[in-house]
Amino acid sequence: MLHFPQRNKATPQLYADETDAPLPETLNPKIRYAYFSTIATGGKSLIQSCRDLYLGRTVCYKTLKPEFQKDPTENLRLLREARISAMLQHPNTMPTYEVGRDNRGHYFFTMKLIHGYTLRELFNYRQRYDFSQLMNVIVQVGNALGYAHSAGVVHRDIKPDNVLIGPYGEVLLLDWGLAKVWPREGASAGSNLPDLDIGVAMTNAGKLQGSVMYMSPEQINREPDIDSRTDIYSLGAVMYEALTGHTPFTGHVVRKILEDVRDKVPDVPSHFGNLEVPKVLSELTMSCLSKNPNDRPGSAAEVIRIIKHNWAP
Repeated sequence: MLHFPQRNKATPQLYADETDAPLPETLNPKIRYAYFSTIATGGKSLIQSCRDLYLGRTVCYKTLKPEFQKDPTENLRLLREARISAMLQHPNTMPTYEVGRDNRGHYFFTMKLIHGYTLRELFNYRQRYDFSQLMNVIVQVGNALGYAHSAGVVHRDIKPDNVLIGPYGEVLLLDWGLAKVWPREGASAGSNLPDLDIGVAMTNAGKLQGSVMYMSPEQINREPDIDSRTDIYSLGAVMYEALTGHTPFTGHVVRKILEDVRDKVPDVPSHFGNLEVPKVLSELTMSCLSKNPNDRPGSAAEVIRIIKHNWAP
C-alpha cells in the first residue's frame, strides 16, 4: 500500500455542539455552502473547496468557468459527470454528494474532498516505489473500470492525472466528464442525450498533448462503435508508464504522436530502473496496447487477474 504525508492538517476534533446543532426551521439551499477556496482550474471547469454548513464538513465543489456557463454541451457534460459519479457507487470512484444550481442558476455538484496525490505526481517520483506498489494502483483503477463497464459506462479519459491516491492508500478514478453511455434499448431518438464524443477536435492544444498519449487508436479515429476496450488500451498506456517511466509514444508534435498511436508498436518494457520487468507484466502491457481491440484482454477483470496472480514481486 502507498502511504504519503497528508497535505491537510490533522483531522479536526469533533464536538457535540457541532454534531447536535439543530437545522434551521427553513432550509435555504442557496446558502448551504460557504468559505470557498480554489483548488484547481481545468480547461473548462473550476474546482473549489467549501464548507457544507448543513453537515459541517468541507467538500469539493465543481462548476464551469464563467465563459462556459451558457454552453449547452459543457453543461450537459458537467451534469452527466455528476450523475455518473453518483450512480457508480464503488470504493474506487469519487462519490458525488449533491448536484444543483447556484444562486445564478448555474450547475454545480459537490464531491468528497481528499487531500492526496495524483498518479502523475507519483510518476514524477517513480523511483521511490516498487512493482507491487504501482501495480496495486493499477489494480484499483482496473476495479473501478470493471465496475463501470459492467454498468455500461466507458470512461474514455484514463490517464495519471485522473487517478487520485489518498493519505490512507485509497485510489480513486476521477473525471467522468468524457464518459460514454448508451441510450436505453428502444428509446426514441428524441429522448436521447447527444453523444459527447471525445476526439482530437474537441480538445485544446494543451490538453490534447497530455491526453493523446493515453488514447486508443479507435478513440483518435473517432470510430462510432468504440467500447470498453478503449479503456483497456488507456490502462495499458498508464501501466507502460509505470513500468518504464515514459509513455508508449512521446514527442512534441501532436500529428506525429497521433500517427505513432495508430501505426507504431512501442518498445517492449524491459527494465524498471535497474530491475528486469517481469515477463508477464511486459506481455500484459503490450497486449493492452494492441492496435486491434480484439487482441486486447477481454475485460478489466482479466487484466486484474493477471497482475494479481501471475507474478511474484
